[in-house]
Amino acid sequence: MVSVRLPDGSQRQFDAPITVSQVAASIGAGLAKAALAGKVDGKLVDTSYLIERDADLSIVTDKDADGLEVIRHSTAHLLAYAVKELFPDAQVTIGPVIDSGFYYDFSYKRPFTPEDLEAIEKKMADLAKKDEPVGRKVLPRDEAVAYFKSIGEAYKAELIASIPAGEDVSLYSEGKFTDLCRGPHVPSTGKLKVFKLMKVAGAYWRGDSKNEMLQRIYGTAWAKKEDQDAYLHMLEEAEKRDHRKLGRQLDLFHFQDEAPGLIFWHPKGWTVWQQVEQYMRHVYQDNGYQEVKAPQILDRTLWEKSGHWDNYKDNMFTTDSENRHYALKPMNCPGHVQIFRSNMHSYRELPLRYGEFGQCHRNEPSGSLHGMMRVRGFTQDDGHIFCTEDQILDECVAFTALLQKVYRDFGFNEVIYKVATRPEKRVGSDELWDKAEQALIASLERSGCEYEITPGEGAFYGPKIEYTLKDAIGRPWQCGTIQVDFSMPVRLEAEYVAEDNTRKVPVMLHRAILGSLERFIGMLIENHAGALPLWLAPTQIAILNISEGQADYAQKLEQNLKKQGFRVHADLRNEKITYKIREHSVQKLPYIVVVGDKERDANTVAVRARGNVDLGVMSIDSLVERLQQELTSKA
Repeated sequence: MVSVRLPDGSQRQFDAPITVSQVAASIGAGLAKAALAGKVDGKLVDTSYLIERDADLSIVTDKDADGLEVIRHSTAHLLAYAVKELFPDAQVTIGPVIDSGFYYDFSYKRPFTPEDLEAIEKKMADLAKKDEPVGRKVLPRDEAVAYFKSIGEAYKAELIASIPAGEDVSLYSEGKFTDLCRGPHVPSTGKLKVFKLMKVAGAYWRGDSKNEMLQRIYGTAWAKKEDQDAYLHMLEEAEKRDHRKLGRQLDLFHFQDEAPGLIFWHPKGWTVWQQVEQYMRHVYQDNGYQEVKAPQILDRTLWEKSGHWDNYKDNMFTTDSENRHYALKPMNCPGHVQIFRSNMHSYRELPLRYGEFGQCHRNEPSGSLHGMMRVRGFTQDDGHIFCTEDQILDECVAFTALLQKVYRDFGFNEVIYKVATRPEKRVGSDELWDKAEQALIASLERSGCEYEITPGEGAFYGPKIEYTLKDAIGRPWQCGTIQVDFSMPVRLEAEYVAEDNTRKVPVMLHRAILGSLERFIGMLIENHAGALPLWLAPTQIAILNISEGQADYAQKLEQNLKKQGFRVHADLRNEKITYKIREHSVQKLPYIVVVGDKERDANTVAVRARGNVDLGVMSIDSLVERLQQELTSKA
């Protein structure tokens, strides 16, 4: 007798072992048809999985997140099947699920073309329509190696040979195609109906540049066509909003090969930077932070004491001088501890909050660099709070409220909260990790924030809350963080004088709101599609004269507005007014002011807001009032 407990708490009894699909059929024909996989005692399995003892079971369909992952995993195998059908000489390697889709790497004698991708996608659709069953079998490792060698799949044989001797491996077959995989997969290819191949890229075998360059075919797969259509539309929007393209178009910044992962800021782009930095500087000042500045380069011994060297040295730039070894700082925290411990502090001074616009460098792999989103040199709006254990909760609650206000000012109203708990590789005792994790969770609950737990994703020195924003087209961006660290102050010998006159070690809260300023500005550009709000726009107003007769008036107006703190440019070129309006509109300026003889004589201006919105003629005082209200509200 086998008892199966379902998610609604009900139980079903069976006289003999039973498969997931048979349980689904016992519930109803509709569920049996919709079943993609099962979850037995929390483990994702095929519908053919045999339940031999009492267990908890949920049937996975395309309405579940797990179901979508099974669809994408299975579609990656369908891709490999189609490639082998069309290009029998191609060798298959690996094909995992990724965000929004999947990829599969192939070794082939020539590059795949766009026409090849069309043919492969058509073949995938044909194979899916055949609705061939997907079956699983288990072989001993050596037998599986021999099988893949026999069919000429050298990469698969090499992968399996790296598995410890004596272990079994699972293979999945559909039609004439068999692949190595731990599964699970959909029960038949007919379950795969909505997919699209996206592009081909290069990828080294096993991620090692010393190995052969393979061809990686990327694809996306979904449960419903409308979901895929929405995703493809989002990609089109993302392409239009690409900060790298807009950076060139709006003359904000550029990149070049002589400085990989580093940014050349142009005057307009640096103006945006300054607005962001000055705003954050006021946030520091208004919320009890003291701004500090620590050195860029520190002796290796300090990084060893802090724990960064053992956990992070591969990502650090190093240098030698006079027989001493140094590293450029990848983060600011050890420097802030040195500032704290340079003087003895009383418990009355805690919490002590330091803030720094700290320039950091990380030796990211060249293949991972991506515009301003992944760089080697960046500046963090970094802060560290030294406090007592009793102050952790209040500080975390206050920080979440502050962060929410900052994000609203920048135009982000949706925040996702995640608590990242202890990783396998970490410093500090489990008791301290328990305290730190519980404090973060309690702070979010007090703040009224819904959150999820991401096990094992914390930093090596402490757990953290990760604050993720959603932009105008629904993409998530992980930005802010607060981390509770009991260990680094101990390792770096930070102390304060407690109320009983003893020396105690403070708790250190690592926190950032924007994270990397470079990355955040890239996000802002993409979120606003380059049309930055008035308070951030590098040029807020362009003044255009219709003819030479209004040049003096336009210049005086420019000087007047500049004196009032606005960023203004008077375009006095001898060009048609329609040409000048069009050119400045392309630059996505918040306001264009046009002056002709009538405006000059009446001391007024004709105003256009971004998006070719005609606001009509208004007095200069009315224009200034409008601008000041917009700046104050940060609309």
